[in-house]
Amino acid sequence: MADSIGEAEAANRLMRLARLIAHHDKLYHDQDAPEISDADYDALVRENRELEERFPQLVRPDSPSKRLGAAPTTALAKVAHARPMLSLENAFSEDEVNDFAARIRRFLNLPAEAFVAMTAEPKIDGLSCSVRYERGDLVLAATRGDGAVGEDVTPNVRTIADIPQHIANAPDVLEVRGEVYMSKADFEALNARQEASGGKIFANPRNAAAGSLRQKDASITAARPLRFLAHGWGEVSEPLADTQFEAMKRIESFGIPVSDLLVRCDDTAAMLAHYRAIEKARADLPFDIDGVVYKVDRLDLQERLGFVARAPRWGLAHKFPAEKAETTLEAIDIQVGRTGKLTPVGRLTPVGVGGVIVANVTLHNRDEIQRLGLRIGDRVRIQRAGDVIPQVVENLTRDEVREPYVFPDHCPECQSEAVAEEGEVDVRCTGGLICPAQRFERLRHFVSRGALDIEGLGEKSIAEFIELGWLHSPADIFRLRNHRGALIGLEGWKEKSVDNLLGSIEAKREPDGPRFLFGLGIRQIGIVTARDLLKCFGTVEELRRVAAHPDAQAEFAAVEGVGPVVAEALVDFFHEEHNREALDDLLSEVSPKPFVSDARQTEWTGKTIVFTGSLETMSRDEAKAQAERLGARAAGSVSAKTDLVVAGPGAGSKLKKAEELGIRVINEAEWAQIVADA
Repeated sequence: MADSIGEAEAANRLMRLARLIAHHDKLYHDQDAPEISDADYDALVRENRELEERFPQLVRPDSPSKRLGAAPTTALAKVAHARPMLSLENAFSEDEVNDFAARIRRFLNLPAEAFVAMTAEPKIDGLSCSVRYERGDLVLAATRGDGAVGEDVTPNVRTIADIPQHIANAPDVLEVRGEVYMSKADFEALNARQEASGGKIFANPRNAAAGSLRQKDASITAARPLRFLAHGWGEVSEPLADTQFEAMKRIESFGIPVSDLLVRCDDTAAMLAHYRAIEKARADLPFDIDGVVYKVDRLDLQERLGFVARAPRWGLAHKFPAEKAETTLEAIDIQVGRTGKLTPVGRLTPVGVGGVIVANVTLHNRDEIQRLGLRIGDRVRIQRAGDVIPQVVENLTRDEVREPYVFPDHCPECQSEAVAEEGEVDVRCTGGLICPAQRFERLRHFVSRGALDIEGLGEKSIAEFIELGWLHSPADIFRLRNHRGALIGLEGWKEKSVDNLLGSIEAKREPDGPRFLFGLGIRQIGIVTARDLLKCFGTVEELRRVAAHPDAQAEFAAVEGVGPVVAEALVDFFHEEHNREALDDLLSEVSPKPFVSDARQTEWTGKTIVFTGSLETMSRDEAKAQAERLGARAAGSVSAKTDLVVAGPGAGSKLKKAEELGIRVINEAEWAQIVADA
């Protein structure tokens, strides 16, 4: 698909993929209830990556390639990770593995013939878990959650026999990370017991493991046959070893299980040979796996390579091919999202794909239905590539005579006209806030975990308050206190629950700036984009002021990680009078906090640095990463706002412009000294 579309369609497709993948991430990571298979999910992620590679200028700050997991929403206590629990980038072909190895060489500025040794091991399809030991005693266990904050499952983990309560000869602080899983045999036996007792039947071992670990009652977890396999570590008070392989062997020496299929590879051929061997043995393994993980072996090189927003540069998950199945398209339902987008959802005759029963599939948009020639009653081939929602890859009966499907031209919720803007493939309701679906979705988004995170104001309550006429816009949330008396009189509400809700609302009158901006529901603005924008402009009010300038779009597009599509969406939002009025109304109730960077505070904090010419001891990416760790912004062009230029051999027009503007220029060795002294 990436080879056949233009830039405008690609931008819209990337926006849809970001939201779709986020939806499935939440179902998979937070609710343990995926709607699609692993293969389908991986297909979505792959499509997103292929589009980003073809249109790098359209990469979204909220891209799935930069996002990890979903924020926890269960009743388990939250716990912040000492070091983020990141995911891994995915590869689906041998060429992509070769590209990964080449990227490592380029970043480290190594010659083309050099090879960086890697480890390779199976990627278990389980629930990520971090287990912390202090002076040898297990003190904390937590799920991944959204990578920054997980759920405290310490009592539950204490029931897992694979995880020792005490270890000897370990660092004072040791945080072991791995996967909690359930073996295939134990899964079958559990489902048999569940069926006999009338309990919940689990779709696959991963769901069974996740549901068992995240119980509020640890005795339920204790009755479930959970296992653990370590694949890494988080915070440690002293280095475990000099290499990934040796560090994992040391973790194994503590009595914590490590895969016996972990090997060190000295070239790409060995990596791919191990992948093929594991794939061949996959069916006979006692647990489910969905690929092979490669990691740079030397830990000092891992340190240099560092991280991108979502994943380490030094690791890669080589996924197994997608799984497919055939079924019948029984119906097409239209869902209206918070931005008014009409999304078609295919209802299927349920079919098993890779151990998961699939009954629903996203059809993306009107053009996708036309491309596949879909009609009700068609026989379709579906593909699943990760444990989330599948997609239709082929219409097997498109040549049969059948009544064509007509995409609606009016919103099914409010009957307003539904149109596709020029250059867009999405059909959207024009009803705005008069559309119940958009009002509800906009408010739900505003209070969601990723936005203002207002506890107690769930979907049911939002719908109830809309029906009562109390909620029309986000600002009305902060006026619910005016309805306290009436609220106490409603069914299901008591004085304590009402006051708890109102207290949660009052606690958000000074919200985090990026969360607030994300909560406004501006198209294209995800939480990562919101952070990038406020990192540069500080406040929402400043964004609005800049948006009024004639050159606003160019100024926004110049922000690292933003680009022209996001810039246009931001300008369009502030251009609409009703949006400005709604924002003014909201700002009369709340005072968002200015953005505070989490980068180190140094003399370079807030400064703009440009690297030009050939760098001889590091790659351009590594140099930029160093600048960002110092709190600086690495820009691509020299202007009057540039504070420093680092020039290597062959520097041309940028160096000349810096000299004309009187900007300080240093060489690579001087930059290395700045980094060392900071």
